[in-house]
Amino acid sequence: MLLLGPLALLFALITWQVVADGPLVGVDERLSRALIEPDRTSELLADLGNVQVAVPVLVVALACVTWRGRATGLDRWWLPPAAGALAMVLVPVLVAPLKEWTDRPGTPAVPPAVGYYPSGHTATAVVAYGAATLLLLPLLRSAALRSGLVVLCAALVLGASYGLVRRGYHWPLDVAASWCLGAMLLIALSLAVSRSSRRTSAGTPSPRTGPS
Repeated sequence: MLLLGPLALLFALITWQVVADGPLVGVDERLSRALIEPDRTSELLADLGNVQVAVPVLVVALACVTWRGRATGLDRWWLPPAAGALAMVLVPVLVAPLKEWTDRPGTPAVPPAVGYYPSGHTATAVVAYGAATLLLLPLLRSAALRSGLVVLCAALVLGASYGLVRRGYHWPLDVAASWCLGAMLLIALSLAVSRSSRRTSAGTPSPRTGPS
């Protein structure tokens, strides 16, 4: 919860620099020129942020959590999957207006166009893989499995982010802003999940086990 403020401030700072063409934009463009090298690997990594790739992963996680919650008779079993789905829906709702407002041109590696800030692919990867991880972690009893899931999530997000910059689909600041935006959505999701867990662990009777 304490991270929401700093993340929002950092996102606002990056957005202000992009809109005002501030000093960070010059650094961003120089960094992009140094990193861009389109190849097959960067293309495949960038694809990790595609809706067709990332969202099905979240859908599977939502299905698992829903089935587990209903099967065990958890109180408010619907809250975590509903919150996860809402977080994903909010990505285009938030990103699309920002793209139109900032009107940022793309890198030299893509055809001339605007609307590249923030990176929708990065936000999709952060929220889809991050939400899937947050929802599945409580279902795993092994510490090794939980650690492996977190590492896998980080690898997928970082891989997609690197691919987008390396391929030239986005400037680094586009990606960094989407990290902030996605992280804020994941924090809100974690609060919903933890609230549901506290309610259940406190002994609130479930529809299946409580008195009629």
